[in-house]
Amino acid sequence: MKVLLFFGLVAVALADNARFEGEKVFRVKPVHDEHVTFIKELASSIEVDFWSPENAEQVVAGTEVDIRVPARYLDMAFIKLQQSDMEHEVLIEDVQAAIDGQADNGPSPKAHSYTKYNTLSTIESWINTVSTSNANLISKQIIGKSYEGRSMHLLKLGKKSSSQKPAIFLDCGIHAREWISPAFCQWFVNEALTTYGSDSQMTSLLDQMDVFVLPVFNVDGYDYTHKSDRMWRKTRSRKSGSSCVGADPNRNFDAGWCTLGASSYPCSDTYCGASPESEIEVKNVANFIRANKSIIKAYLTIHSYSQLLLFPYSYTYDLAADHNELMSIAEGASSALRSLYGTRYTSGPGATTIYPAAGGSDDWAYDLGVKYSFTFELRDTGRYGFLLPESQIKPTCEETMLAVKYIAAYVQKNLY
Repeated sequence: MKVLLFFGLVAVALADNARFEGEKVFRVKPVHDEHVTFIKELASSIEVDFWSPENAEQVVAGTEVDIRVPARYLDMAFIKLQQSDMEHEVLIEDVQAAIDGQADNGPSPKAHSYTKYNTLSTIESWINTVSTSNANLISKQIIGKSYEGRSMHLLKLGKKSSSQKPAIFLDCGIHAREWISPAFCQWFVNEALTTYGSDSQMTSLLDQMDVFVLPVFNVDGYDYTHKSDRMWRKTRSRKSGSSCVGADPNRNFDAGWCTLGASSYPCSDTYCGASPESEIEVKNVANFIRANKSIIKAYLTIHSYSQLLLFPYSYTYDLAADHNELMSIAEGASSALRSLYGTRYTSGPGATTIYPAAGGSDDWAYDLGVKYSFTFELRDTGRYGFLLPESQIKPTCEETMLAVKYIAAYVQKNLY
């Protein structure tokens, strides 16, 4: 624990100018309990950033583990891995080179693009432009401020109606470093607006329902990944008595809070926060969904990476009351997604499909009464991980649209 605390303090000190030259991402493949113990001991002795699963406690035999190792620990890591006799490979040879390579066509332009990883300020400008130029189909509101005082912009898509319509809630960017996620929310909004009137399914959806879209949930963290530390995951809140910053917003919802797969240690990337909804961003979203509980029929949250379509539960191994129906929908949506480029997704409850994780937004929404609650883990399966190149934004978003439209169509047909 002392080692972890030291590294946490170092991370805070260096975060303002984080660089990742020479760092590597390893994939290790534990096949028995001794391997699992080895990975946990490695993580306690050197600085390790878990990419998948999200912390050492989630490591189990038979599941591949992706970890980022700083350059100064590579020699030690290689020696220890060889001594462990555990199968392993290098997924990313140089993390900084991969970060630099995300922008396939050079630096991102200041103007908004649906095939670029836009900065928060560019996204905010786009929100203003898209909502004023399509006033018949879209409106915007601010559902609250972040810890650092940034506005959380929510878009409402749907044909104007004199009566309240049933709705779907879609959010992106809970975890700051998962850049493909906000890219998808922007893509979804554009597709909805540009195909309304020509795509019968989208037209029917927006005529009969509204879609609330939160383009960037973790606004402080996302801004920080563009300006300071590309690998940042959490919020940017400060806690009295701790020098470590932020909490994991997807461990901060009141759903089995801080039990399986979450950490009570403030320096951990999966820190659950001081209490449920201690993170103001989480409270803002939860308050909005609670206030609109009567009309919100589906909750979709977009993450990366692993190519999974998950549904409750993640905080318990118990099956959801609607397990069979949710599995059927997830498999149908995954099939629709696969039909475009052959990308394969795995469907199932979070706890058994990927790993236990308490405090997640999808479990919370489901327990609140939003039956159709799903989590997407977008491309890829680890070759690029969180550093998916911009060349993959378009195909990723195109195929994901098919899955989201499949779920939306199912919800629409089962409104009453």
